[in-house]
Amino acid sequence: MKPTRMIMALTVALGLSACGSVDTAMRNATTSAPGVETAPHAQPATRADMVLSVQSEPYAVTQINVTVPETLKVSEANTYFPNADIVWREDPFGNRYEQVQAIVLDAATRGAASHDKGRPVIVDIQITRFHALTEKTRYTIGGTHDIHFYLTVRDAATGEKLEQPRLIETSLKAYGGARALEAMSRGQTQKVRITDHLAALIAQELNVRALPAPAEPLRTSALSAN
Repeated sequence: MKPTRMIMALTVALGLSACGSVDTAMRNATTSAPGVETAPHAQPATRADMVLSVQSEPYAVTQINVTVPETLKVSEANTYFPNADIVWREDPFGNRYEQVQAIVLDAATRGAASHDKGRPVIVDIQITRFHALTEKTRYTIGGTHDIHFYLTVRDAATGEKLEQPRLIETSLKAYGGARALEAMSRGQTQKVRITDHLAALIAQELNVRALPAPAEPLRTSALSAN
């Protein structure tokens, strides 16, 4: 891959969070995508409404920006269903915004690695939700890793948005109890599984094109039961 310059953009917020099983149904977007004003009660388009193409000019990703907004709430409460936007416990106690940003940047870098030929572009990712499991949930019932983010593709030379920003909502089955311990013994930690899942998803999203159109960001969803 051509040398790429990966910029880590991180806005730090207040608060702290964690999650068990979650509702993977699509909800109304209330957070604006980078550079996009979103009406509070607007209903974003679903993937069925998107005009997609895999025949367009390929992208050569030259830069990735990952942002974790300061409006996101984090919780360290060791409960089954903490009410927060960010839940992450597998790293040592510390700045969860930076930890989440690092995980997503690593995944995006891997996902974009094969996109090294074509029109030079910048990929902006803005996290709106990152729910892994609390200790209590992980060692008992298990649940769902639930991650939402906006993905925006811009021309590397001009900064112009090449597509309508997409709101991507993805869920991954999270192991609990004995299965979680067995997975960890094989190196399949929460971080490894989430990173692998996001890398594959981002690589897939960069293979399709969405025509720029309405002011509302596109919404897609992906669920893995593995």
